[in-house]
Amino acid sequence: MPDPRTLSHFFISEEWNSDLSSGVIRLGEHASFMHGLPPGECGLLSLIRCYDRGDHARVLELFEQASTAASRFCFSTGVSILPAMRQPVICMGESSGFDEGQQGHISGLFLFPRFEDIRFAA
Repeated sequence: MPDPRTLSHFFISEEWNSDLSSGVIRLGEHASFMHGLPPGECGLLSLIRCYDRGDHARVLELFEQASTAASRFCFSTGVSILPAMRQPVICMGESSGFDEGQQGHISGLFLFPRFEDIRFAA
C-alpha cells in the first residue's frame, strides 16, 4: 500500500457524497473550485457539464447504474480550467443503502493529479 505522503505528492484528493433521494451531490472546497462550481452542493448535470464533452454520456450512465443498485465505479476525464488549460480528474464512487426501500447514497473520492505546469496536463 502506498504511503499517504507519497500519494499527496502526486494527487490532491477529496471525498464527495450524494443522497440519492434528493439527487444533491456534496463537493468539498477543492473539488468545487476545480470543477468551477460554487462551494457546497450541486446537481449531477451541473457536475457532468464540467467534464470533457465526449465523456458526458459515459459518466451519466455510470451514475445512473450506481443510483439503481449497489455498485462501484471509476472514471477519468478532464475539466477545463481556462480555455487553454485542462486538469485531469479521476473519480471513484460506491453506492449503497438500498435496503428496505431506501433511496440509497453514493460516496466517493476525486483525485486531481498535481502538475508544476498545468500545460503538461494533456
